[in-house]
Amino acid sequence: MRYVWLSFGVICVGLGIAGAVLPLLPATPFLLLAAWAFARSSNRFHRWLLGHPTLGPPIVAWKTRGAISRRAKMLAMASLAASLAISILAGVSATILAIQLAALAGVATFILTRREA
Repeated sequence: MRYVWLSFGVICVGLGIAGAVLPLLPATPFLLLAAWAFARSSNRFHRWLLGHPTLGPPIVAWKTRGAISRRAKMLAMASLAASLAISILAGVSATILAIQLAALAGVATFILTRREA
């Protein structure tokens, strides 16, 4: 099982790095997942990720203070809005849109009520 968590962590780091450069892909959730997976599989990778000068600070801020940076919050809100807009433009049914809107509102509430890093 250790190798499954390690592989999952490596994939999440890759997605987190991609999210750092792509506008609609959030980096922080993937990096948090990677830290969680590495904590279960490899102390070395876990220490590397937390100590990384670029990738580590958002993870440490979340783990120590439950905080999300203003930039990460703004990107997350933009991603939520974009996903809803894409669903509307794709002609998704009103029932599905209502369910999606409720879920996105819950996620947005959670993100916006966290402290700022």
